[in-house]
Amino acid sequence: MKREDLSDLAVFMVASEETNFTRTAARLGISQSAVSHTIRRLESSIGIKLMNRTSRRVSLTDAGEKLLEALRPGLEQIDDRIEELRSLGDAPKGLVRLTSSKPVARLLLWPVLSKIARDYPEIEIELNLDARLNDLTEDRFDAGIRLGEFVGQDMISVRIGPPVRIAVVASPDYLKKHPAPQHPRDLDAHRCLNHRFHPSAAMYEWEFEKDGEEIVTRVSGSFIFNDSDMSIRAAKEGLGIAYVTEDEVMDDIRNGSLHRLLEDWCEPFEGYHLFYSSRRQMSSALRLVIDRLKAQNAS
Repeated sequence: MKREDLSDLAVFMVASEETNFTRTAARLGISQSAVSHTIRRLESSIGIKLMNRTSRRVSLTDAGEKLLEALRPGLEQIDDRIEELRSLGDAPKGLVRLTSSKPVARLLLWPVLSKIARDYPEIEIELNLDARLNDLTEDRFDAGIRLGEFVGQDMISVRIGPPVRIAVVASPDYLKKHPAPQHPRDLDAHRCLNHRFHPSAAMYEWEFEKDGEEIVTRVSGSFIFNDSDMSIRAAKEGLGIAYVTEDEVMDDIRNGSLHRLLEDWCEPFEGYHLFYSSRRQMSSALRLVIDRLKAQNAS
């Protein structure tokens, strides 16, 4: 294989991930025309069309899909070996790609990541804030942060936060018009703010526990969100009852903009974990992030 062929394949792989030549160019630090020329050269060398192009988006042909499937394991292995070499250096360096929900990033991650950025300027951190339960391998993240119950059994998991407690909350205006629920089953008569992690997922069920009795219920209302900030905002405006983590609304509870409901039914449960694939070599930068998060949890 010619040296330029390997370079062209690397550009092809990035373009297949970004599905857009402009984003590909920005990620690689080259011009958009250079990306387009590289893909044409690769197609000419192989003798078959690999990508369909429009003004806004590129997509893989069947041949392109087959090439990507063949390339991915090899290039990921190269990435892993490079990270191993980086780890031999005196200081951690390189890119760490993390996925997390916004509340967790704000409460748990940011205090650690901001200090790492100051202490280790050669570490670059990409933080994807998404309520979806992303697939680490498919989306090429190094690690994710989620509640322990959502971590797959095939992942290595490290607890990075204290136990979590749910808060069921509503505004004073809402409670003037609707009697406060005294039991989880009373929620059937209320407007509740639903949550769905991604469009194809089932609605998130609300879970309660008291004196050994467990209740899992589906609620209904005027809104379905994939972001807890929007649930909190809607609750403050009197549009329904929200089911969110306690840390997200403690200030609102203290200042009276939200009232807590069913508190005795909200038992603490296992908190947040950082998780990563056991099949990928861990970089020195990711190891540093994990160690700092574990230390924060222990303090």
